[in-house]
Amino acid sequence: MNMKQIHYFLVVASEHQITSAAKLLYMEQPPLSYQIKQLEKELGTKLFIRKPHGLELTAAGESFRHYAAKIERLNLQAKEELTRTNDGTMGSLKIGIISSAAPQLNSPSIHQFTTYYPNVSFQVTDANTFKLLKQLKNGLLDLAIIRTPFNQQGLNTKNLASDQMTAVFNSKFYSLNEGVTLKELSQVPLIIYRRFESLLNDSFARHGIRPFYAVKCDDARTAINWADQGMGVAIVPERVAHLYSKQTIKTINYPAWQTKLVLAWSPNKNESPLLKRFIAAFSD
Repeated sequence: MNMKQIHYFLVVASEHQITSAAKLLYMEQPPLSYQIKQLEKELGTKLFIRKPHGLELTAAGESFRHYAAKIERLNLQAKEELTRTNDGTMGSLKIGIISSAAPQLNSPSIHQFTTYYPNVSFQVTDANTFKLLKQLKNGLLDLAIIRTPFNQQGLNTKNLASDQMTAVFNSKFYSLNEGVTLKELSQVPLIIYRRFESLLNDSFARHGIRPFYAVKCDDARTAINWADQGMGVAIVPERVAHLYSKQTIKTINYPAWQTKLVLAWSPNKNESPLLKRFIAAFSD
């Protein structure tokens, strides 16, 4: 049984005549009759009975018509979905994202993408940059939105946004002016996100400053929470600070502490059209 035979059967069942069905199918009557007989032979039952006014479906034929129509409908649907998948207009993307990058998925360009391609679904993994990098390199993610610094070797990247570092603190306990200097930071207990420790150490050492790290942690949101409680001054990227802090935020006047949100994906000669479309949706 093949799709042609199923289609032929449905046309004959609709027309109740081999002659008119053959005309609709643009074929001769004998080949059409042969295909129907082959289908009956494979199914092991008669599908039609001949009446004075034409062909009528047997009980088995009526039952088979239900399944034949469903099979043909599913076949057309499968072809359509495969075409959409090949065109990059349908499918699923596995995306990794850090907490501070959530607004990137709410940008106008991404809303436009989901409007144009409503049949695209997303599987989102929330984690820190290094966990997402590991999953990306192991092929568990299609792409990830992560934060520099990280080793970009072996990855394709696209810059999305830049952040200056900020000082986050509770004004009941500390006072810092806008444009905070490294010297001012050396005079208050600091709360740092551990992944930036090497960057901070190098900068302080270059200026002969010995800071006091009151708290080291592995999540910028934790650093902000401790700062909000008055435990010290947290050093976190600007975007993270404005997303999660309820207290005072001051920009640190040190351009070398700039970080970037980056879209990253593994180079692959067989990149799916859907992945390419989604990457293109992010404006430089």
